[in-house]
Amino acid sequence: MSSSEENVRLTVGAAELTVDPVHGCRISSLRIGSTELLRQGDRYGCFPMVPWCGRTGYGQFRNGDELHELPLNSPPHAIHGTGRDTSWHPAHTAADLAEGRAAFYYDLAKPWPYEGRVTQTFELTEDTLTLGLAVETYGDSFPAQAGWHPWFHRTLDGRDAELSFDAAWQEERGGDHLPTGRRIDPQPGPWDDCFGMPDGVDVKITWPERLELTVKSRSEWVVVYDEQDEAVCVEPQSGPPNGLNTTPRLVTPIDPLEMTTTWSWTRL
Repeated sequence: MSSSEENVRLTVGAAELTVDPVHGCRISSLRIGSTELLRQGDRYGCFPMVPWCGRTGYGQFRNGDELHELPLNSPPHAIHGTGRDTSWHPAHTAADLAEGRAAFYYDLAKPWPYEGRVTQTFELTEDTLTLGLAVETYGDSFPAQAGWHPWFHRTLDGRDAELSFDAAWQEERGGDHLPTGRRIDPQPGPWDDCFGMPDGVDVKITWPERLELTVKSRSEWVVVYDEQDEAVCVEPQSGPPNGLNTTPRLVTPIDPLEMTTTWSWTRL
């Protein structure tokens, strides 16, 4: 365990996790022994998607009769929330860090139109990493989403990643990159697509003869993105892209939004 003004590092056995709270509370590094699992760089690692996931269509969403506009940071849409562009504050003790746990928070602010707090937690063991996100309101109820966007290296030690999962459906993607609302049978990749897993997200990434990593979550939604040569992304999230509009999940004073995912790994 170590920490600086910018980075917090957790070490348990051969597993080493580095969190950069100043730059979106993203995981900047996850090493298993000498092997780095995440693509490096300011835009990569693994960042939280909150208070929405993926694209919010044309930067607009409603809360009841009120229409809100979000900045179009991926024109013509608003993408991936505000958490990845925010500096987060520590919410853990030195004892937590020594036991492989860390927590951070930030207060929702413009351009998000509602007041509230987001907390992200990390718990590392020798062979698992459990991440948590919670969204609370300071008053008014509002729709929100939470999830993670990891960029796993496509190639480890010369071995290309193989993806394995069994989805009940795929969200049909329209020409505007938003789900059309129609569910179709899962199609072959490459993907930038959302899949439904009613029994919970369960996706396996295997680098043959090197490492097997499984991403699980109690949530039923996952986006798989593997259109880049350098990385594959398995993104568990609390709702589908554009879900603020199509499947709103209200955060209320007595019902915060809580989301978890666990990554587990085995050397091969």
